[in-house]
Amino acid sequence: MCAAAQPYPPASGGGDITDTKDEFRAMLRAARQHSTARQRAEAAAALAEVVGTLPGLDRARCVAAYSARPSEPDTTAVLELLAARGIEVLLPVLGAGLAREWATYAGPDDLVQRAPGRPPEPGTPSLGAEALSRADLILAPALAVDTSGTRLGQGGGWYDRALQHARPGVPVIALVFPDEVYDATTRPLPRETHDRAVDMVATPEGWRPLPH
Repeated sequence: MCAAAQPYPPASGGGDITDTKDEFRAMLRAARQHSTARQRAEAAAALAEVVGTLPGLDRARCVAAYSARPSEPDTTAVLELLAARGIEVLLPVLGAGLAREWATYAGPDDLVQRAPGRPPEPGTPSLGAEALSRADLILAPALAVDTSGTRLGQGGGWYDRALQHARPGVPVIALVFPDEVYDATTRPLPRETHDRAVDMVATPEGWRPLPH
């Protein structure tokens, strides 16, 4: 997709960055609704192939990932690829008091959607929020990423907080569709001081490092 066709909010003129982010998220979510089931299936298979070539994956013993919502790039094939390589896969789960924690992926049949709108979660025991420190790579969801490493998430801020438990130097890779990668020089994503930059972006067309 050319840059002119990418959803992008109009200049805010110094308006509130939170409002700009929310407007941007609405545009990106709406754009995702135009993909067909066939396109999503093809993208899922291609994304798994790309993830399989990520640098450092051949040495990874544990990878933190996520089970995708219907509108997100499907990670089913990604999770199965990682498990088939003997890698421990951690997925987010909802803990006590709405705390976000991690549990081990035990196959697609173990995943359960516990509430409407929530991604499927594993039924294995929670390992706590600190379990992210075990991960050698972190695959993170995003609505868009720009070439400076800015990631626009769903708006809850959970990944920014969760990444505090990651070991220093562990790469964070955002998974998006190809047209959700923005040129930071012409169309930068809105960014606040607490937003954690990502180190790489992977799409069904390939992966690239992101300087930040």
